[in-house]
Amino acid sequence: MSFSLEDIRHLLLKEHLLKEFVSTKGWHLDVPEKAEFLQLSYDSRKADASTLFFCKGMNFKEEYLDSAIEQGIQYYVSEQPYENSAVGIIVTDIRKAMALLAMAFYDYPQNKLKVIGFTGTKGKTTAAYFTKAILDHTTNKKTALLSTMNTTLDGKTYFKSHLTTPESLDLYRMMAEAVKNGMTHLVMEVSSQAYKTQRVYGLTLDVGIFLNISPDHISPIEHPTFDDYFYCKRQLILNSKTVVLNHESDYFDLLKETADLFQIPTITYGRSEESNYQVIHSDKGTHGFTLSSRQDHLAICDTAYDILLAGGFNQENAASAIIAAALTGASSQDAQAGLKEARVPGRMDQLIQSNGAHVYVDYAHNYLSLKTLLEFAKNEHPDGRVIVVLGSPGNKAISRRHDFGKVLSETADVAFLTADDPAFEDPQKIAEEINEAITNPELIVHYEMDRPEAIRRALAESTPQDSVVIAGKGVDPYQKINGVDEPYEGDYAIVKRLIEE
Repeated sequence: MSFSLEDIRHLLLKEHLLKEFVSTKGWHLDVPEKAEFLQLSYDSRKADASTLFFCKGMNFKEEYLDSAIEQGIQYYVSEQPYENSAVGIIVTDIRKAMALLAMAFYDYPQNKLKVIGFTGTKGKTTAAYFTKAILDHTTNKKTALLSTMNTTLDGKTYFKSHLTTPESLDLYRMMAEAVKNGMTHLVMEVSSQAYKTQRVYGLTLDVGIFLNISPDHISPIEHPTFDDYFYCKRQLILNSKTVVLNHESDYFDLLKETADLFQIPTITYGRSEESNYQVIHSDKGTHGFTLSSRQDHLAICDTAYDILLAGGFNQENAASAIIAAALTGASSQDAQAGLKEARVPGRMDQLIQSNGAHVYVDYAHNYLSLKTLLEFAKNEHPDGRVIVVLGSPGNKAISRRHDFGKVLSETADVAFLTADDPAFEDPQKIAEEINEAITNPELIVHYEMDRPEAIRRALAESTPQDSVVIAGKGVDPYQKINGVDEPYEGDYAIVKRLIEE
């Protein structure tokens, strides 16, 4: 793949993003000379003479550009000019420019895929995995996946994801690789940050699914207010050819109004009879359900579905996946077969202790997902206590700490507060901030910053009637500590090992 300076000039002018070119010869709008680029990068360690380099991010330092110039780059894209030997392509919005140039450089790979995008405060990963499992039966495993936990670009081999939605340069490179690998579909999670930071600027989804909304990621680092968070989430509706909405979501009326205002075809699902597709629990199968509709245009209602994950909320996630997959070519038989075998790493993994206590390991990591999980545990085991192992990440989503204290007050009996990706913060301090928000005086709180030890103590605390919930890490094999991904056994592996011991 290659890219000329004239191509860049044309694309940026068309989107009104180009301010000027700047070099030792001064400021101008004409292309300074002929140049071809063979790669795009925002990492000075991955740059050479054939690289178009992007100066992006609030934390960008001029020394990064100097380092890239030492590596051989001759052109950079930035919102401000720097005094050096390279030619600056100065733009009004570096994030939008990155996305625009990346999709063009990689020859618009999104147009060669059926792209399905999920957003919501909880359930994105589960619904995305469900959708891929269904489509695997339709496409013969030619479905790529970009999720919070793992990514696959060939439909079969997975690697750990670094961001829920990758940076635009990485996103379109990955899409192009998926196309090269023969993929026909892409299922992806689209975060609020992806819209706030323009990682998906210009990307139109074939199907966009809005699962739910609840306050999350509220902090000076991410979204300053819930209104900002919700606004960014709603951008998925505006950037979808067809949108699927959860009828039971908070602010549903506003979501539907947004879709109607922009004349986006909409399908709704949920427990309500007012939904286009109503989810009805069935006694057939372990976690069986059916769909009912007055107008079943997708032909997905005359089938009994069964999933491996417990909880009515997971049936609703499955319903969204069935609809999304059907809109992109899957049949009800594909959905039935795919859901029956779909596993989601770190989601509602259930184990049973030798004393009979049930243990649930889940990635639940915000107010809505944790509340749903703990209410499920309480309803499933009404005669016992809910014992929770929980932490909160450092240097982001600071509002979660108060939220977790609120949820624990409402639904837990015993809490072991521990470390969960503390980053550059003290995990004990984070745990104390969670405890400060706890208002239930009968809730017993323990501090244990050694996470495996916290899990061991929680299991030892349980009686046969109790349920133990290990929330936050799932099967994640790392803890983020002081800027390093430190190897971690994973919550599920730890619980399994302790039970077997």
